[in-house]
Amino acid sequence: VLPQLKLQSEMPIYISLVNYTESGLRNIKKSPERLAAARKEAEELSGKVDKVYLTIGRDLITIADLPDDATAATFAFRLEPKGNTRTTTMNAFREEVLMEIIKAV
Repeated sequence: VLPQLKLQSEMPIYISLVNYTESGLRNIKKSPERLAAARKEAEELSGKVDKVYLTIGRDLITIADLPDDATAATFAFRLEPKGNTRTTTMNAFREEVLMEIIKAV
């Protein structure tokens, strides 16, 4: 049995690998509006889209703080049907949590 880890009280971090769909690319100029809407959606779920990066290989990477996995899934399910992007989302651990996990190994 693993010892109880002292996890941070901060909100979990979710990293999303984002690809534009054909529709999203056709309407690329609307991306700033769509990002603003996504940020508002995250706020309505008590979260925050913290960072957005343009990348090579994936179109975007986003980093969001959301309360939990269920909220992260809800956020994705609200955005995906709009048809502009497809995402793969991962829960990320902060460095201090990584160190606590390593200590428990």
